[in-house]
Amino acid sequence: MSTTTQPDDTTHRPRVLAIDAGGTMTDTFIVDGAGAFVVGKAQTTPQDESIGFMRSSTDALEQWGMTPEQGFPEITSAVFSGTAMLNRVLTRGGLKVGIVVTRGMEDYLRLERGKQTFLSFSYGDRLHVNTHYHNEPLVPRGRIHGVRGRIDLHGEEIIPLLEEEARDAARALLADEVEAIVVNLLFCYRNPSHELRVLEILAEEQEQAGTSIPVFASSQLYPVSGDLPRLNSTLLEAYAAEPSRQTLRRVSDKTKAAGAGFDLRVMAAHGGTISIETNELARTMMSGPIGGVVGGDYLAKQLEQRNVLCTDIGGTSFDIALITDNRFDINNKPDAARMLLSIPMVGIDTVGAGTGSYVRIDPGSNRPEIGPDSAGARIGVSWPDGGVETVTITDLNLVLGRLNPFNFLGGEITLDLDRARDEIQRQIAGPLGLSIEEAAEGIIELFETSLRNEAVGRILGKGYSPVDYTLLCYGGGGPLHVAGYTAGVPYQKVLVPAWAAGFSAFGCACADWEYRYDTTIDGAIPPADASGELSGSDDIRAEINAAWAELEGKLEAEFAKSGVGRDGIRFVHGLRMQYLGQLNDIEVSSPVARLDTNAELSRVVEEFEDVYERVYARSARSPEFGWGITEAFVVGTSEIDKPVLPLHHETDEPAVPRETRPVYWAGAFVDTPIYELDELRAGQSVDGPVILEAPATTFPVPPGRRATMNRHNIIELEEI
Repeated sequence: MSTTTQPDDTTHRPRVLAIDAGGTMTDTFIVDGAGAFVVGKAQTTPQDESIGFMRSSTDALEQWGMTPEQGFPEITSAVFSGTAMLNRVLTRGGLKVGIVVTRGMEDYLRLERGKQTFLSFSYGDRLHVNTHYHNEPLVPRGRIHGVRGRIDLHGEEIIPLLEEEARDAARALLADEVEAIVVNLLFCYRNPSHELRVLEILAEEQEQAGTSIPVFASSQLYPVSGDLPRLNSTLLEAYAAEPSRQTLRRVSDKTKAAGAGFDLRVMAAHGGTISIETNELARTMMSGPIGGVVGGDYLAKQLEQRNVLCTDIGGTSFDIALITDNRFDINNKPDAARMLLSIPMVGIDTVGAGTGSYVRIDPGSNRPEIGPDSAGARIGVSWPDGGVETVTITDLNLVLGRLNPFNFLGGEITLDLDRARDEIQRQIAGPLGLSIEEAAEGIIELFETSLRNEAVGRILGKGYSPVDYTLLCYGGGGPLHVAGYTAGVPYQKVLVPAWAAGFSAFGCACADWEYRYDTTIDGAIPPADASGELSGSDDIRAEINAAWAELEGKLEAEFAKSGVGRDGIRFVHGLRMQYLGQLNDIEVSSPVARLDTNAELSRVVEEFEDVYERVYARSARSPEFGWGITEAFVVGTSEIDKPVLPLHHETDEPAVPRETRPVYWAGAFVDTPIYELDELRAGQSVDGPVILEAPATTFPVPPGRRATMNRHNIIELEEI
C-alpha cells in the first residue's frame, strides 16, 4: 500500500526506516527527505524476523522503484519493533538463568504476588481453583540461591553480607552451566553495596573456573522499589533480552549487507527509541503496541486533536490507549506476559481479541467463545498451509464476503472459501442450529460488541465521555471491524488512516531517539504555610538534584555509545508524586532542571496540582496533606527526521468502484460495490454498503455509514 505526499514521478531519497514485526504481519514504513512515506507488508517469520523484515522492506521500496540495495544506503535512521522477546517469554524459550537473592526469598517466582497470579484472567477464572493458576517460573527453584546479609529500607547495613555463601552460590550456578546470572537483593536500590560485592565474587569465581557469562544486577539496571517487579525486569534482561539482541543483530546485519550505514534502534516502552546495544533492552519487549500510541500522539498534534482514543487490532489482540490533553499515561509498574515489571511503559490495555482469535462453541453451555488464543500469522482454517484446525474471526469474515479470498495480502495468499465454510458448518453453525452466514454474522457482532465495550469502558473509567474523544483506528484488522465497534457511540470523529495496516511502524518513525532512567526517592514535602510558601524542604531538594545528576550521567553514557554528545541531548526532568497518604502516584515533568530554591520546588508542586486536576478532578486535590515523592526520572532526547502528513487537493469527481460482489449484511447477501482504497482521492465519499480494499487491509462500510477521504489520506467514518 503506497501513501505519498509527492507525485509518482518524483525522485525519492529514503531517510527514515521503521519496522513493526507483529505476531501476524511485518510492516515497513519508509520516509523520504520531504516527509513522503510508503508502507510495505509481509508475513512475519518468527523463526527469523530478519526474513520477514527484508521481504516487507522490498515490498515498500518497490513502490518507489527501488531495491533495498538502492534505498538502504540513503537511510540515516532505522527503528525496529517486534514481538520476538515477548514470544520468547510466553513460550519459555529463553536462556538458562541462575539467580542470587537475599536468603529467605528463594521462592519469589513460585509464590509471586496475588496481583500477578490474576493478570489476564477473567473475574470468573480468578474465583475458581481449576482455572486460577500460578505462572510457570522462568527459573526453577533449584537455580535460585539465597545469600545472608541485609540492607534496610533506609539503606543502612544491618546484617553484613556473608561472602562465603555468595561464593557457594556462584560455584553452584557455574557448575550447573547457567548461561546468565541475575542478582537481586532486598533494598539494593537504596544501597547497592551488597549487590556490587556479589558481582565481584561472581567475577572472581568465573575467572577461577575459566568461564565468562553475563551477570545482571538489579541495582544497576532497575534501581527502584518493588522487589518482585524489579526482579522480573532484571530477569527479563538475562532470560529474553540477551537472545533477542542476537535477533536484532541479524536484522542489522541484513541491512548492512544491503549497503546500510545506519545503526538500528528499537522502540522502547516509554515511547522513545534506544540502541540495540543498550544495557536495558527488556524495555523493548512491548515495542509494537507502543509504536501505535506514539504515532497516534504525533498524528493528534498534527491534526490539533487534544483527546484521542487509540485502538489497534492485529491478528492476536486489541490494544487501547488514551491520549488526554495531548498526554499519554506512563505506568511505572506495568505488567506484560503475566509479569509485574519496573519498566516505565506507555499505558496500554490489551485484550486477547484479534482477527486471528479462535472461535469455539462451549460444549457445556453451547455458547460461542472467542479467544484469547489466536492463530496469529497462520490466519485460520481458510489457509491450509497454516495448519490451523480451529475457526478464526478471519474465516468468519471470509464467508460473509467481507474479505476477498483472492486478494488477501494483495494476492500473495489465496484463501480457501470452501474449506472455511465446511469448518464453520461443522464447528460453529451446526452446533448452534444456524446457517453458516447467520452464525458468522452473529459471532462477528458479538466480537465487535465486546471491542466496543472495552473501548468505551476505557474512557468512562477515566471519568470522561466518548463525546470528548476522537477515535483513531489502525492495525491490519482495525478497518475491518471499526464500523462495528464504533456503531452507536458518539465519538467526536472516527479516523482511519489509509496506512492503518502499517501505523505502528509509522509511530516508530515518529519517535525521537530517547532514553529514560528512573530511580526511587522516598521523600516528603510538607504542606505550605499560611502564606502559601513551602519550607523545610532542603533535604528533599538535595536528594532530587543528586538523583537527577546521576540519571543524566547514565543518559550521557548511553548516547555516547552512538556518538551523540551532551550538546546533542535535550533533557527533561521529572518526578512521580502523590498526596501524602495516597497509594497511587502520577508523573510530573519539572519546569526546571535543578531545584535550588523552595520557589522552584513550588513550581513543580503547581505542575503536580495541574496534572492531578486533569487526571481526577479539581475537587479531589488535597494540598493540606503535603506531597510525597516516590521516584525521580530524566528523559534524554535527540530528535530525528519525521514523516510529514500528506496534503492533497480535494476532487469533485465521484469515486468509481472496481467491481461488485455479494456481501452479507444484516441477514442477507447484497451486491456490494468494491473500491480500491488506494485510489480513493481527497474529498471523495462512499456510502455503505461498500467495501474498500487495499493489499494490506480491508475496510467494510456497512449500510448507514459514510466514509470520506480527507486531505491527509485519512478516512473519516460517520453516520448518515
